Amino acid sequence: MNSEKEGQDEYVRLPLPRRNQGELFAIADQVMGGSRIKVVCEDGKSRMARIPGRMKRRYRIRTGDLVIIKPWPIQNEKADIVFRYTHIQATNLSKRKLLPETIDVF
Repeated sequence: MNSEKEGQDEYVRLPLPRRNQGELFAIADQVMGGSRIKVVCEDGKSRMARIPGRMKRRYRIRTGDLVIIKPWPIQNEKADIVFRYTHIQATNLSKRKLLPETIDVF
């Protein structure tokens, strides 16, 4: 029974943007300080993203990281960061053709 799984690569489930809630892929462009980062989104817009406290204490977000953001409903040029991918995770998403071509730099 396990012989079927031995030949396959190990599959790790990664969170993807929930489109029905307005989440998007983005790349961290410039660290501004004060837990704010300028990001370039998959829709071509540049937004100011805020790192929430629960992420600030766990993850270090650097320039060039792939993140999931959720734009604010009132001010569309601002957003919250929901998730950060490691470089290996971002490369795997790129190989599986899950990233939009506008931000696929991995």
